[in-house]
Amino acid sequence: MEDKGFTGLRPILLFTVFIATLDLVHGDLSYSVQEEMKRDSVIGNVAKDLGLDLRALSNRKARVDFEDTRKIYCEINLSTGDLITSERIDRENLCGKRASCVVKVDLVLENPLELHRVSLHVQDVNDNSPKFRENSIEMEISESAEKGTRFSIEEANDADIGQNAVQRYILQKNDNFILSVDNKKVELVLENRLDREKQKEMNLLLTALDGGSPQRSGTVVIHVTVLDANDNAPVFSQAVYKASLPENSPLDTVVMQVSATDADEGVNGDVIYNLGHSSEDDANIFIINAKTGEIRVSGTVDFEENNSFEMRVQAKDGLGLTSYAKVVIDVTDKNDNSPQIKVKSLTNPVPEDVPPGSEVGIINVQDRDSEKNGKVRCSIQQNVPFKLVPSIKNYYSLVTTGQLDRELVSDYNITIRATDEGSPPLSSSKTLHLSVADINDNPPVFEEESYSAYVSENNRAGSTLCSVSAGDPDWRQNGTVIYSLLAAEVNGAPVSSYVSVNGDTGLIHAVRSFDYEQLRSFKVHVMARDNGSPPLSSNVTVSVFISDVNDNSPQILYPAPEGNSFMTELVPKASHGGSLVSKVIAVDADSGQNAWLSYHIVKSSDPGLFSIGVHSGEIRTQRDISESDSMKQNLIVAVKDNGQPSLSATCSMYLLISDNLAEVPELKDISYDEKNSKLTSYLIIALVSVSTFFLTFIIIILGVRFCRRRKPRMLFDGAVTIPGAYLPPNYADVDGTGTLRSAYNYDAYLTTGSRTSDFKFVTSYNDNTLPAEQTLRKSPTDFDEPFEDLHTPGFSPFQRSKPRGFDDKATNHSM
Repeated sequence: MEDKGFTGLRPILLFTVFIATLDLVHGDLSYSVQEEMKRDSVIGNVAKDLGLDLRALSNRKARVDFEDTRKIYCEINLSTGDLITSERIDRENLCGKRASCVVKVDLVLENPLELHRVSLHVQDVNDNSPKFRENSIEMEISESAEKGTRFSIEEANDADIGQNAVQRYILQKNDNFILSVDNKKVELVLENRLDREKQKEMNLLLTALDGGSPQRSGTVVIHVTVLDANDNAPVFSQAVYKASLPENSPLDTVVMQVSATDADEGVNGDVIYNLGHSSEDDANIFIINAKTGEIRVSGTVDFEENNSFEMRVQAKDGLGLTSYAKVVIDVTDKNDNSPQIKVKSLTNPVPEDVPPGSEVGIINVQDRDSEKNGKVRCSIQQNVPFKLVPSIKNYYSLVTTGQLDRELVSDYNITIRATDEGSPPLSSSKTLHLSVADINDNPPVFEEESYSAYVSENNRAGSTLCSVSAGDPDWRQNGTVIYSLLAAEVNGAPVSSYVSVNGDTGLIHAVRSFDYEQLRSFKVHVMARDNGSPPLSSNVTVSVFISDVNDNSPQILYPAPEGNSFMTELVPKASHGGSLVSKVIAVDADSGQNAWLSYHIVKSSDPGLFSIGVHSGEIRTQRDISESDSMKQNLIVAVKDNGQPSLSATCSMYLLISDNLAEVPELKDISYDEKNSKLTSYLIIALVSVSTFFLTFIIIILGVRFCRRRKPRMLFDGAVTIPGAYLPPNYADVDGTGTLRSAYNYDAYLTTGSRTSDFKFVTSYNDNTLPAEQTLRKSPTDFDEPFEDLHTPGFSPFQRSKPRGFDDKATNHSM
């Protein structure tokens, strides 16, 4: 029976820890720990033994990994650095009868990867009592047995080892038997011969004691039945039987056969075999044929669970005499375990800017088989920018081999394959899903290198001009694009006063209405910026072109369309058909076809007498003037542009058919206002002045001609005077409109006498108004040949050269 004194001492033993740190290669640690310690008992302080502070222990994710076991017996307390128990440690289950019981533990530190081997030497405590296979032993002994005859007794089994195992046996005092123990062989020795007639049966109490403290014991009752003579016990052919058995052997596989013989005859010589005392696990693995002694497999033989078995075989004759032999079965390993791939650490997701060679994971590969069956090769199957680098023992570091780019590949499925060196080899695989974390490494990129927007003038404020679009392959806020205008000026005003951009959509809107005559085009710079940190940006140029709208009516420069004064032209009576009488001069601030002007007589005193050039505005006689024609002629001229819709302006032209002013009866009849008599006086003075000026001018021209011996002459009909005062002083032509510039005017003077009157062409008031190639050239030779250009076919003295940007199809005319 179990010693009751052990109960009080057991808690003390469970809290006692023997810690012995040994100096091993590579800084390995070794601790001695007793079995059956309570959970959270301290085994040792790894932080102190490794020289690490507690912060480093936590930052480097210190942990323990166990080999060849499915239980986690200890763990690290990161707050104290202690190695503490986490499960019950039972040395008997771990190591059985082996004298040394060592549990291997891997202490893993990351960043950088560091591995320390920790050996836990599990010390036996006396937690198992000696135990006999049965509660009672039946023995039948013949009364003829001689004094000193020995009878074998199956020894007691104690799961503990060493001093805690069975140390001695005590036989209850009796008159016939004493106990003999030699090298754990227990025998009853007949001290006094039996007498069946005196005592047919007897019970002997046998106690087995271990050497633990407190001491434990186990008992068995030996029931002896006295029989008549059975002189010989069975004898085995071998004291120890040994066999080798491959693991995973099928059921009913014959392991070995034991044999024992008995010299007796009849019932006394019949031998029956039984497996002696063994653990429950062993008893379920093997069975023995009671008659033949053949031992067969009855359960699963697993080398990884138990690589050897040791059992006692009993041979018993018909009358109860027994003998024992030892059976040792060694299990040989087969390659029946595939490698196991365990992910110990994994950085997921991985930033895409990690440099090549960065460690992103730690892989541990284990194979429970032994020798070459347990040697494993590990590799990555796909073509991915990762590789496995062997680190320490069976650990591998998963490192990058190239630069990651989330925009190209955002996720990786990495298949790791492990293959052992067994025959045939076994392999296993594990797939890791690894995501790449986005870094703001891509600026927004516009879909086009530049953008153009076209808008008609007089547009509505807020109207959409165009849309810009930029893409950013980055993710989330790193790929969110915001649009804005870069600060700049257009015509001295901020660009934001002209256009605006929608920060989310990139739509560009007009802030104001544009005027083509003031602004034809301008450029803005749009910036696309992402929301990354730091943000990245790119710019694009947007050119805005304003197209012309026919929003300006023609402006009549000569004659003045309104006012209290009026202009009167003198038409010689001798004028023939086709003679130039006067010219209507008009301009249009628009451009292109919107500035193409046409001239029409909408009302005339004598419709058949005068005509006007549709494109030139020149008023000519359609026939010869006769005596019957009225002296006073009134024309209403309309000037139209070519826009859609067309805009127009009108003016009145007053003509006097006379050779001189003296023939004019009363000018007051052609005044604008009958009540204003001063207009008549002004008209008379103007006509006299013009005539005098013409005569003087003609005399000068004749003098120049005779002096230079040149005779340029142009036949010209009629007389016309177009003062420069009728040009607006501040009228400026917008580039390319094809209308008249205020910087240059042409005055023509003709005599009033005949169609062959001399003509003089006076150059521009401003020599720099037009480029040289677009105006009448002024050079020293011009003074020698002042009328050379008049000989050019189709030349008209009332048509000016086209300014820069003038469309050849335009019909703008000025003098």
